[in-house]
Amino acid sequence: MPKTKALVLFSGGLDSILAVKMLQAQKIAVTAICFTSNFFNAELAKESARNLEIPILIKDISGAELKLVKNPPHGYGKHLNPCIDCHAMMIRLAGEIARKQGFDFVATGEVLGQRPFSQNKKALGKVKNLSGVEVVRPLSAKLLDETEIEKNKILIRGLLGRIKGRSREEQIELARRYKLKNYPLPAGGCLLTDSEFSKRLIKLLGNYSDCDVNDVEIIKNGRVFWLKVKENTLVLAVVGRNHKENEKLKKLAKKGDFIVELKEITGPSALVRFINLKKPIAFKSNYRVQIPKILSLGKLRLSEPKNFKQIFDIICLLTGYYSTKARNKEVELIVKNF
Repeated sequence: MPKTKALVLFSGGLDSILAVKMLQAQKIAVTAICFTSNFFNAELAKESARNLEIPILIKDISGAELKLVKNPPHGYGKHLNPCIDCHAMMIRLAGEIARKQGFDFVATGEVLGQRPFSQNKKALGKVKNLSGVEVVRPLSAKLLDETEIEKNKILIRGLLGRIKGRSREEQIELARRYKLKNYPLPAGGCLLTDSEFSKRLIKLLGNYSDCDVNDVEIIKNGRVFWLKVKENTLVLAVVGRNHKENEKLKKLAKKGDFIVELKEITGPSALVRFINLKKPIAFKSNYRVQIPKILSLGKLRLSEPKNFKQIFDIICLLTGYYSTKARNKEVELIVKNF
């Protein structure tokens, strides 16, 4: 008789690890699935799956996720997180994959009441209706309606959990019973729940409603500045804070963008993107700028319209200023047009 197979939505955190262990205890063959986007990645999931010695599927849903963030039918959580719609989408996609690849059911590591917006009983029911997929939640199964999987004795309900709430005491005890060591501690894995990033994203969506995943990726790297050329033409400038961000910004640059860098002094790179520009512009490749010892951003009046030369003067000034070695010196900067 073929072994029962489950596809588990897997974050790599303790809850999803325990869900896997509870299913394995009932002789279920488990495969993990982790969805990625601009706002969450699969690094922890891949590491935990490797430690558990289970296969993992990685699926990028960046475009669909951004579409949800722009217009979430069931609203946001505390910040810009459309958790109900996001969970429903991931479960629906997991259900489609499960049907195509011959899995018997879909499971998650969700705990009833752990997140007040998306994991109360009403929200879990709404996710089921939106996704069209019945989901087993092993950690809280005894507190939820019996699933068809349990009714059909594919899973023994009595061996599943009744964990609820935000305390982790029961999970830690369960981890001890499963002899788990060095498991990951709880941590926010989604950027949309971060207040500072949400402010950046709100600004991007307000200034550029047609933004795509590349635009979102840009604002994750460095110091973000908005400038104005005229009413409908804005400038998104991002100044890297370290070498890693500098390299990421260069990779994200696309046709029509500019990269600004110091010529002879180690420092940040800046990516410059014009939004709603009617026709491309070209600028000279080198600038010489006097970098002040102290810079007042207020005096730059970034929200007031500027001509193209003033835009590049300011961006070169900012790029030089965020290199401490360049302060109080006249420096040369290179402007590269993509």
